[in-house]
Amino acid sequence: MELLTINNVWMMICTALVFFMHLGFAFLEIGLTRQKNTINILFKNIFIITVGLLLYCFVGFNLMYPGFSESSLGIFGFAGFGLTSPVTDAGTLDLMYNEGYTYWTDFLFQGMFAATAATIVSGAVAERMKILPFMIFTLLYVGLVYPIAGSWKWGGGFLDQLTTPFYDFAGSTLVHSVGGWAALVAVYLLGARIGKFKNGKIQAIPGHNIPLATAGVLILWLGWFGFNGGSVLSADPTLTSLTLVTTCLAAAAGGVVASMVSTILYKNLDLTMFLNGILGGLVGITAGADQMSPTDAIAIGAIAGVIIVFAVSLVDKIKLDDPVGAIAVHLFCGIWGTLAVGIFGNLASMDQFISQLIGVGSYAAFCLVTSFVIIYVLKITMGIRVSEEEELEGLDVHEHGMDAYPDFRLNEH
Repeated sequence: MELLTINNVWMMICTALVFFMHLGFAFLEIGLTRQKNTINILFKNIFIITVGLLLYCFVGFNLMYPGFSESSLGIFGFAGFGLTSPVTDAGTLDLMYNEGYTYWTDFLFQGMFAATAATIVSGAVAERMKILPFMIFTLLYVGLVYPIAGSWKWGGGFLDQLTTPFYDFAGSTLVHSVGGWAALVAVYLLGARIGKFKNGKIQAIPGHNIPLATAGVLILWLGWFGFNGGSVLSADPTLTSLTLVTTCLAAAAGGVVASMVSTILYKNLDLTMFLNGILGGLVGITAGADQMSPTDAIAIGAIAGVIIVFAVSLVDKIKLDDPVGAIAVHLFCGIWGTLAVGIFGNLASMDQFISQLIGVGSYAAFCLVTSFVIIYVLKITMGIRVSEEEELEGLDVHEHGMDAYPDFRLNEH
């Protein structure tokens, strides 16, 4: 019982840290976008975490952990609506859900992860997507798509049943790429912000508060202690401490290398590239944080840092407008981190690499199709993009009737 209590306390601390990440996402997004859209972005982030938790309670948790039978295909299962904790033969509540923590802790920890996929999309579509279609998308993606995708590995589905099981420790693919694929589709269907591309040339649209974005990244880094540390699913001192070390080293390497590569290519010390490099390193290590040595983690983070610089450039070159770099960070580095499990660390082998490829391909197909169907249907039925006037004057005034900085409003066009 004492061990259960220790494990449970650690898991609850990690749950709180993952919750705190939503403040980091909010700060990062508003910092890298213009002040006239601040309320809109904050509203979306608050909507995601509140509605996401309710959806995960009603359907998501039991979609993600349906208890696949050995004879099932491991693609879809559902354990019923709502939270029904395991009950003992005597009819009393069995809070000792497993050896590590209680059923309730399991739900809350996993629920904090669920909303992150939609948060990734929120940043990518910032400053030009209507609020109502985004809310509908969030309901469907967090309520249905994410938990079904998660069940394929974490719920014991077909990817976990491969001869060499697909491995994703804390969600480089299951969380970050799931959000990244949807962000890619959404940005494509929405089109670029007014003024982003002029006469075939890329125009920078600076964010209004880089200090706030920097604070957001540091908060996210702190939250990753819970994101990866909690994914050990116990307070095991060896595994948790190793996981936190590899997580931090990958983040540091990602930031430093992204900054160096960016400086060499563009001849300026770009803080936003430094920040996204840190996030890229964190996303990259997330799939195998418990399986890597410190040097492995540094290599994975460093490569993620290189990927960030070229991925941001690629997204711009193909005329996709991602204000916060979400596609580069979460999709590109999520794919890299997932494949890295087959290249570095304890699981490195050709068989593991092939399983990782199967996983990446499976999630790409599922998320591209589902997100395209959802967003395209919204586009042709109710429209997903605000009017030119609304975009130029800001979504805060037009969609929310308020201003984040009423005493310092600028005429931003």
